[in-house]
Amino acid sequence: MEGDYPQLQDNAEAFIGEVEGRSANSLRRYADTAEAQVENALRALGYYDPVIRWEVIEPSGEQEEPARLVLTVQPGEPVRVRSRKVEIEGPAREDSDFTASLPQKPSEGDVLNHGEYNSLRQTIQNRASRLGYFDGRFTTRTLKVDPEKRVADITLIYRSGERYRLGEVSFREGHGFEEQLLEGFVRFEPGEIFHADKIARLNTDLSSSGYFSGVDVNASPGNAEDGVIPVEVGLTTRPPRSVAAGVGFSTDVGPRLRANWREHWVNPMGHSRGVETELSVPRQNLSTWYQLPLDPPMTDSIRLSAGYQREEIEDVESELLTLGQQWKHQLDDGWRQVASIRWEGERFRIGDGDREQSALLLPGLGYSKLHADSPLDPSRGYRIQFDMTGSHRAALSSVDIFHVNFLVKGLYTLADNHRFLTRFQFGGVATNRFSDVPPSLRFFAGGDQSVRGYGYETLSPRDDEDVAVGGRFVMVGSAEYQYQFADNWRIAAFVDEGNATDDLTDPLATGAGLGIRWISPVGPLRLDIAKGLDPEFGGEWRIHFSMGPEL
Repeated sequence: MEGDYPQLQDNAEAFIGEVEGRSANSLRRYADTAEAQVENALRALGYYDPVIRWEVIEPSGEQEEPARLVLTVQPGEPVRVRSRKVEIEGPAREDSDFTASLPQKPSEGDVLNHGEYNSLRQTIQNRASRLGYFDGRFTTRTLKVDPEKRVADITLIYRSGERYRLGEVSFREGHGFEEQLLEGFVRFEPGEIFHADKIARLNTDLSSSGYFSGVDVNASPGNAEDGVIPVEVGLTTRPPRSVAAGVGFSTDVGPRLRANWREHWVNPMGHSRGVETELSVPRQNLSTWYQLPLDPPMTDSIRLSAGYQREEIEDVESELLTLGQQWKHQLDDGWRQVASIRWEGERFRIGDGDREQSALLLPGLGYSKLHADSPLDPSRGYRIQFDMTGSHRAALSSVDIFHVNFLVKGLYTLADNHRFLTRFQFGGVATNRFSDVPPSLRFFAGGDQSVRGYGYETLSPRDDEDVAVGGRFVMVGSAEYQYQFADNWRIAAFVDEGNATDDLTDPLATGAGLGIRWISPVGPLRLDIAKGLDPEFGGEWRIHFSMGPEL
């Protein structure tokens, strides 16, 4: 290709394809075909009058190289768009979802690109199908090219027709669930205007419910009557029970084993239940739960739970028994609300002290919101979480407590490869007798998910025997920069600062370091080398390994 035309070069090579292994005579016979293919490749990008020369270069002497067909191309002057007329007629003309952000290419004065023209035409057709203008058609669809004058005129006039509407949703028999439960998954009312996203969301909600192995939502415009499309749903019920097990590792708790048994549906009302366990050297727990779906069932539920946990970390030993109930509710603005009440009985010992016991009835309320452009490895998003709980001696509790915890994370990606991740946590506990507050409601800092460069839960107020006893407050902040240097691989630099204290004016510990991230099929794996910059808090060089989503 004479001149700097990389796009023309690539397109021509793509049109010609593989010609290796042919003899010189075969290449000569193929030359006219190759020349025609190059002409088509250039015409697709607006160059209608190229000058093409070809020659076959044969190896000389005893060279073992194959013969080569060489085409030399002078693209010539391109055809440019002289006029562009794109009009939407009918009801869609007043529909901003239809008319907004139509492709601006090809514009007047641009080199004609047939791919861009086809994309513009296809966008209009796809948008009509997605929004329910199923009777729409192009009344005019012309692309007139005058190669001699090197100009092109585009005219696209689309008449939409009336927009279709959604009708009643019916579920085929054989699924085994109550109709009332299934109707809770339908987020639209009969008579609403059609939108393909509404159908897709119904499919996704049913598939994510855990009840079905197959979901078939049929909303064909061919079944419409008077512009109303009935929606028919076929469901294949999944096996009711499943068992899963897995192993993991983090430097906070070392190797750990997780297992769960789940009954995805217990009865036609969609109740479910399960048992879960996690085993590691410092922590062992076993819990069971029973869940009742509410309306809508994909977001709202009541969960009854019971659990036992034994933990021995640093200088703290604890055995915790819990019984509780949670009511989960999705608010209209995307926030998730969790109202709960639980009873906790905890036996604990801190350092060489006596074994103590607490009993608490803890009503609680929490709000959280997660916004991310991908569930596994987002490029931008945020998480906000706020929880508060409390107890009172007048209500089956051994100590008055008001406990709050606030967490916010943010992620932003710049120019594809530069990622900025921030994290901030603040928590506090108010009580009339802090010595009676069990370790599970005290605050500790340090470790993989807190301040790196320090041991897991080693940042805390200490008693006269240098035993970490837990603090009234926790405050932790982190800033991290990541650079993606290869597919699924990133390097990171970070600074963490925080501490668990009895006074908000107490000094904070700082850690900094470098890390590497591998984006595995199950989520990011993180390996960090961090230096705790405050030796008085136990800061030193530490390796941290963890896995899981970054938001």
